[in-house]
Amino acid sequence: MNPNRQDPAKPWILIAVIAVQALCAAVFLGDMVADLSGMEAAEAEQGEGPHAYIEGLAALALAAAIVIETRILMWLLRRKAHLEESLTSAQAAVQEVIDAEFANWNLTPAELDVATFLVKGLSTAEIAAMRGSAEGTIKAQLNAIYRKSGTANRAELMSLLIDTMMGRRQADRSEVADARPA
Repeated sequence: MNPNRQDPAKPWILIAVIAVQALCAAVFLGDMVADLSGMEAAEAEQGEGPHAYIEGLAALALAAAIVIETRILMWLLRRKAHLEESLTSAQAAVQEVIDAEFANWNLTPAELDVATFLVKGLSTAEIAAMRGSAEGTIKAQLNAIYRKSGTANRAELMSLLIDTMMGRRQADRSEVADARPA
């Protein structure tokens, strides 16, 4: 994720638009009040009424827009907070499923580290660099993880984890082999 990219969900632009609209509404209302109270002597008396009413309607329209935009902004902020909370819950649930699978496989602490890095998408070389181990050691640990999980490679292991997270466990390989016709 690019740290320099501004979060589009930040409400600053909408808040600025609402503030500008509020300023415009205040100017229109002030001008309308001045027109109707006769404070502007420089302008001709004739035609002031319709002009003031148009300014009043513009001010009311701006005020209505401000109310609507503020309600939308508040709804969006509540929705964002709800989605962030849901995402946090989902992340915790995914981690629980992965931790439970790793526990079921009886991984050693080293294998647990390697499996965690594997799930995060690191290559064998990257895992070796992170653990300060030789690539051959990581490959041996990966083979032990595959054996303990009943998978043959990274793709099968990830597929197994995804199926588990989705609540759809694949049938045990021995059950599949037993079900095949002889």
